[in-house]
Amino acid sequence: MLQVSGLHAGYGAIPVLYDISLSIAQGESVGILGHNGMGKTTLLRSLIGALRVSAGTVRFGEADVTRAAPHERAKLGMAYVPQGREIFPTLSAMDNLRMGLVKTGERSLQTIEALLEDFPRLKPLLDRPGGSLSGGEQQLLALARALAGKPTLLLLDEPTEGIQPSIIEEIAETLAALRDRMKLTIVLVEQNLEFIAAVSQRVLVIKRGQLGGEIPRDHLGDMAVMSQYAGVHG
Repeated sequence: MLQVSGLHAGYGAIPVLYDISLSIAQGESVGILGHNGMGKTTLLRSLIGALRVSAGTVRFGEADVTRAAPHERAKLGMAYVPQGREIFPTLSAMDNLRMGLVKTGERSLQTIEALLEDFPRLKPLLDRPGGSLSGGEQQLLALARALAGKPTLLLLDEPTEGIQPSIIEEIAETLAALRDRMKLTIVLVEQNLEFIAAVSQRVLVIKRGQLGGEIPRDHLGDMAVMSQYAGVHG
């Protein structure tokens, strides 16, 4: 599904990522842990095409998308929910969801109606402006909007940030169910260990812009291990 080889990227003359290589299978969910400033968000932005890479290749399925624009990658089946969610605050929740249909050109609401079965908390909120929703509700809306485009790869950046625990659990259950039912591939940047363990089948560590190995999921609860490998403390 996703093959990254020798990827280097940064901002202007400031390098951030060095020789990143990884392979992710269809229907697999992979979590990425690491200190702030180690390159996690830069990696996701490089994968979706929001940041041009300086070296290396990114392949998505059969296509080399290394130089493809974000909208071209979206048409191939990639979707990105950035940190901060970036919903349209003055549009209603329903209109936000309709924006997710732009990629497919679908005019009916059949896809949205089906999605709302997976995101039932949104049903009574459809007429409300996106900006009036709570942080957790906005995250659910951003996820549903991304899924309205029927992606096969979903990139998520810190989806639990600033969200109440009940909705965090709901999001984890929904993503795991969609992964299993739709063979949705997920790449997840996250600091919430319980969430990343619930959603991810593999967990990679990024240190100073390089991948530093893989953490077994059953070690995510061991804070001594997490402090050593990912700089995460209890």
